[in-house]
Formats: sequence, structure tokens, C-alpha cells
Amino acid sequence: MIVLSEHVDYWDDQGWRDPFSSHAFSLRQESYVQRLHLASPYTPQMVVDGSFEFVGSNRGRANQAFEKARALSKISVRISSVKIENGSLQAHVETDPVPGKAEVFVALLLEHAQSQVLRGENGGHRLEHVAVARSLTNVGRTAKGEAFSKDVSLAEDSSDALYRLVAFVQEPNQGRILGAAMERIQK
Repeated sequence: MIVLSEHVDYWDDQGWRDPFSSHAFSLRQESYVQRLHLASPYTPQMVVDGSFEFVGSNRGRANQAFEKARALSKISVRISSVKIENGSLQAHVETDPVPGKAEVFVALLLEHAQSQVLRGENGGHRLEHVAVARSLTNVGRTAKGEAFSKDVSLAEDSSDALYRLVAFVQEPNQGRILGAAMERIQK
């Protein structure tokens, strides 16, 4: 299981801004709302494999979604040649042939993060986070039956934190996840 925590920004007007939020993640969630025929976005929402969604605190639904996702076949995704050079994180991403059209994404995630919430529903609480997405980049597309192979470069965060580099293949319009890989990075 590979986890991406995508912090949305629509709570940032509650008197405190989430330092990990991004409008791009709010737009991504809105795309899932449309694709999965939901009334509106909400938090905490969990989307598993691009196909199953539910309230993130619902362990029963989570276990069901994990089992369903585990039963689906995946294509192989590989990350290699990871290095930090001249202010950027560089890696090579490749996949086996895809069963249909697909998009390839890479994400740079903080392994662990904390935030002290000043106001709003969680005001006064210190929150612990894992796999916090700092960037999510579409690095290419593939056609049915094609494999993907590309050197990618991401802006490096200057901190000494532990990171995860995730590459995943997804059907267009935020469809089903077809395969994924992850590498841990110590800067």
C-alpha cells in the first residue's frame, strides 16, 4: 500500500492556514467528486486505487476497499537512478505496457510532518501527518499497449527531512490506479 496525503486548501479561511495545503489538491479532490458522482467534497476523505471513496475514519470501509484494490491486477512501475543534483531530485521512471490510455504522475512526499493548529475545528491541537504530498506532477501519458520510460526532475526541498518519491500510473481523468512504486529518500 502506498499512501499520499493530499491536504486541501478550502479550510484555510478558518483563521489558520494549513502549511501543507494546496489548491491543486482541492481541484484534484473536486475531480474525484465529479468522477465518483458525489454531492460535494469533504474531509477526511479517503480514495483508494482511484475507485473507492469513503470517510477516512471508517475502518470497515477502508478494509473493504483495501481488499478490493488488492484483488485487482497491477502493472509494474519502477523508480531508479534517484539522486539529488544541482538543486533538483532526479529519477528514472518506467512501467510495463499499460492496458489502456494512462497518465504517469510523480509525487514528492514528506515522510512525517507536524502542524500546530491555531484556530478552527482543530484549534489548539498539534496534528501528526504521514506521507504529506509536497508536489504532484504529471510527467507523461501512454497509449494502450505502450510502456513508459522517462527521466524526471523535481524541485528539491532544502530541508533535511525524510521523503518518499512515488510514481503511479492512473487512467485518464483520475481513474483507476494501474500501478505504483515508491522509494524513500534521505537528503
